[in-house]
Amino acid sequence: MGRLLKAATRRIAPAHLRYVRPVPPETAAEPVARVYRQVEADFGMLAPPVALHAPAPPVLAACWSILRETLLVPGRASRADKEAVAAAVSLANRCPYCLDVHGAALTGLLAGPDAARIAAGGTDDVTDPRLRALVRWARTGVGPEPFPPEQRPELAGVALIFHYINRMVNVFLRDSPLPAVPRPAERVLRRTAASVLGRLGRVEIAAGSSLDLLPSAAPLEGTGWAAPVPHIAEALHRGGAAIAAAGERSVPARVRELVDARLNDPGFEGPGLDARTWLDGAVRPLPPVDRPAARMALLTAYASYRITPELVTQCRSDDAQLIELTAWAAFAAARRIAGRFEPHEGMRGDVSPPA
Repeated sequence: MGRLLKAATRRIAPAHLRYVRPVPPETAAEPVARVYRQVEADFGMLAPPVALHAPAPPVLAACWSILRETLLVPGRASRADKEAVAAAVSLANRCPYCLDVHGAALTGLLAGPDAARIAAGGTDDVTDPRLRALVRWARTGVGPEPFPPEQRPELAGVALIFHYINRMVNVFLRDSPLPAVPRPAERVLRRTAASVLGRLGRVEIAAGSSLDLLPSAAPLEGTGWAAPVPHIAEALHRGGAAIAAAGERSVPARVRELVDARLNDPGFEGPGLDARTWLDGAVRPLPPVDRPAARMALLTAYASYRITPELVTQCRSDDAQLIELTAWAAFAAARRIAGRFEPHEGMRGDVSPPA
């Protein structure tokens, strides 16, 4: 079953991708091949939300390492609770692809109707009070943490990485991992996906095995909440440094300054009905040469589901640059959201998830 699943996802994953060329496992060079091998070994398949990063190898390693160490490695929080957080964050960010995947994983791990309610986007209809509080916290990002402090590094880490991954998936993958089929067949597909992903979610892997994919790095500002779990903290430090370096390569300095200023301004709101007018006003302080990249970065951070092919065409130069630009913006937004997990530290700015 494992070999069949790997072979199937290797064939299917390229069809999910848009705007950048896939890097097939059969032709991938190091270090991409090394990350692919670890993804398949630990996750059971070459997950398209990770593989989409392959044109930019350090960002690929960063995404995988943070995802692996927070979501996949067993710890104080249950895998079902982590999947519930992943699904709820995906709902907040209007990421149907990730909601399908992690809603199915949750359904495969958790008995009873509440998992199906979360997978269908009905987080307010969850009957279990503890689980309802958890998904409400994950979806809205407000209110007291409905879990013990020792679970914070894992559950906050899962929330952070999915605020990042959702934005990248909204840009680069199609709306659902499931093929378009008649409704009866869709129900069968969803049951099968839940069974497979639930089984994969019970596999235990060792902590820290992804860390040497990236060099050591200084602590990442605003992530002191992760310190009690060293492998999570280290993944955030190394991954964050890799994505910051990607931003320095591919995002003009004036664009980074503008986006950081907007993300740190609590009075700056996301786009309303007219995203074009919002973007034009937001990037007006920049010279014309920097405006396409700024439009792409701002919309990735605030409303990634509204990015258009036209916008991608305006700002891209090559696949690596496009991945690095969007990754930097997505991670900047995710860090600002995660800043609420430890409000006494420096990262106080906030980007609320879409309603």
